[in-house]
Amino acid sequence: QVQLVESGGGLVQAGGSLRLSCAASGLTFSSYAMGWFRQAPGKEREFVAAISRRDSNTFYADSVKGRFTISRDNAKNTVYLQMNSLKPEDTAVYSCAAAGTGLPYTYQKAYTNWGQGTQVTVSS
Repeated sequence: QVQLVESGGGLVQAGGSLRLSCAASGLTFSSYAMGWFRQAPGKEREFVAAISRRDSNTFYADSVKGRFTISRDNAKNTVYLQMNSLKPEDTAVYSCAAAGTGLPYTYQKAYTNWGQGTQVTVSS
């Protein structure tokens, strides 16, 4: 059974940093592109960042480009999201996902497995 477990969320002041982790099990991690999505209260889930299987390509939403960095450690079956210069509008539940299809990584439908999410709250 595939499991994706996020950690590292919390409360931080604007301008601060957080590092999210997503530990994967039950799948051949290195065979999956991985993504991060977020959902703020009253809003639809949106793409944040993705990384290809072999770490050669990364993709970011315009809203986080230059502030967030996605990375992965295939030996640890873990994907990370380093978030710097956080803004109140970054407040959301952040979820990681594994892409089991060949669709573009910015599309939610590309992902076949999802974690439960971790709350990130940025205070002003």
